Amino acid sequence: MAEPRTLTELFFGAIDANRGRPAALRHKVNGRWVDVSHAELLERVQDVSIGLWEQGIARGDRVAILSENRPEWAIADYACLALGAADVPIYPTLPPKQIEHLLHDSGAVAVFVSTAGQLAKVGEIRARLPALRAVIAFDGNAAGDGAAGGEAVRFAALAAQGRAARERHAAWRDDALAIRPDDLATLIYTSGTTGDPKGVMLTHGNIATNVLAALAAHRSISAEDECLSVLPLSHIFERTVGHYSMLHAGVVINYATSAESVGAELIEVRPTLLAAVPRLYEKIFQRVLDGAASGSALTRFVFRWARLTGEMVVDHTLAGRPLPPALAIQQRLADRLVFAKLRERTGGRLRILISGGAPLEPGIIKFFHAAGLPILEGYGLTETSPVIAVNSLDQIRIGTVGPALRGVEVRIADDGEILTRGPHVMRGYYNDPGATGAAIDGDGWFHTGDIGVLDGGFLRITDRKKDLIVTAGGKNIAPQPIEAMAKTSPLVANAVLLGDRRKFPVMLVVPHMAQLKVWAAREGLTAPDDATLLALPAVVERMNREVRATFRDLAPFETPKKLLLLPADFTIESGELTPTLKVKRRVVERNHAAAIEALYRA
Repeated sequence: MAEPRTLTELFFGAIDANRGRPAALRHKVNGRWVDVSHAELLERVQDVSIGLWEQGIARGDRVAILSENRPEWAIADYACLALGAADVPIYPTLPPKQIEHLLHDSGAVAVFVSTAGQLAKVGEIRARLPALRAVIAFDGNAAGDGAAGGEAVRFAALAAQGRAARERHAAWRDDALAIRPDDLATLIYTSGTTGDPKGVMLTHGNIATNVLAALAAHRSISAEDECLSVLPLSHIFERTVGHYSMLHAGVVINYATSAESVGAELIEVRPTLLAAVPRLYEKIFQRVLDGAASGSALTRFVFRWARLTGEMVVDHTLAGRPLPPALAIQQRLADRLVFAKLRERTGGRLRILISGGAPLEPGIIKFFHAAGLPILEGYGLTETSPVIAVNSLDQIRIGTVGPALRGVEVRIADDGEILTRGPHVMRGYYNDPGATGAAIDGDGWFHTGDIGVLDGGFLRITDRKKDLIVTAGGKNIAPQPIEAMAKTSPLVANAVLLGDRRKFPVMLVVPHMAQLKVWAAREGLTAPDDATLLALPAVVERMNREVRATFRDLAPFETPKKLLLLPADFTIESGELTPTLKVKRRVVERNHAAAIEALYRA
């Protein structure tokens, strides 16, 4: 049987192969998990797709989706694809002004919204969007209140309109399957760590080939698996890996209710697969460290011993060396005392954890591997659909992002930049031929903006080209690995290294306040608020010692000379994080400019 070439071929193939299975998707309704079968998914996609057609939306139009993860998101997406319209995913955390820019720039003729809150955002800006003809509300009670500057169409009413018109669209499936690989599937706006976001044009063929290549690297993923969808579907990582790939493989997709509910729902759902950004794994790791640090001296000793034992086991296992008998005995004991508890807290069935979107500190990856929870780090960008390279259970080297996927070419330019070429590379940036020409050269090589090396076929990322710090003395510093080191401390929640064109680098550190307060209480230190606590000389000295103890093999010019302790973490609302939780360095530096200047003056 020929491999699917488009996302519509992937969709219908998955439906046909899994029609008898009880669930394709699962979501929570009034505290209960509710199944959506493959047969029901097909019916609802067909009705919504025809409903869009009846609303006057045609092939080639752009349709936005402004919603949290839920079955309706998937249904709207597949309905647009089947119609031949390109959808424009929008992060539900964005404010109205940014939503206006994306809807205006894309020329969206319709937008799906999830809740009354999202509908109200569109209501603020609709009068300034002449191309926007329809607003469709997933939640029935959100529609019809005039909040969107006119009547919003209820999602259920749109589906009913399509269902009533099925006879007039008897060739709906054939038309959907006639879509070509080079047809535009989606227009995804980059999260914009610098400057305005650009619209990335991804075709059916871009994403379909990436799905098949990613699954070829993870051959053990099958219809026996379940995943928990925790990343926003607006993120291309979740879209390709947690949405299209999972449906194609027959994996049941469970939608997490919210970021705050992930811990509890891991235990409820007991998934076998999880795809997430490093921040989630860092938080899980931090909770483990918190539990150990709050225990007795014996508990802390046992934890440190188990972690060291686990690292030795991982080193032997990944190198293909048999465990010495004494180490094998220690492994069983460490597992019983420490690691088994972590598996229980994550549901007890996880067998593959995929990490992407930013670097994850190798020490954290080793810890999860020691616990029988293999994190497989990968790499890609929105412009590459997104996966370029990924570790697998069969091919893994911690500290790298794995070998390139099949059909994907990778090479390192003379200046160290990672270049890639293949069917995964975007068509270009929407309405921006200048930016497209700057990103993709005449030979088809996409310039990623990342710095890396190829090590025996495994790709190792060292930093973002644009994030490299060049000191006043001309020394190049890659900040991300140094920040990752600092975040391995149980007292560090976040860290950002700055110092471009300065005499030396400094580090902004967000302490893990709960753990710091436990230590401060033991030392008899008190303060009326967090900022005052962080200003105490004993606290400053402790945090300096704690952070510097994490640094390994750094040259003197790479080592931050001073620390700035911040009482509050970076947030999306402050503009310091993108919706995918990447730090916007320029915003952080601007927001704390006065304190940073004081550091250098001192």
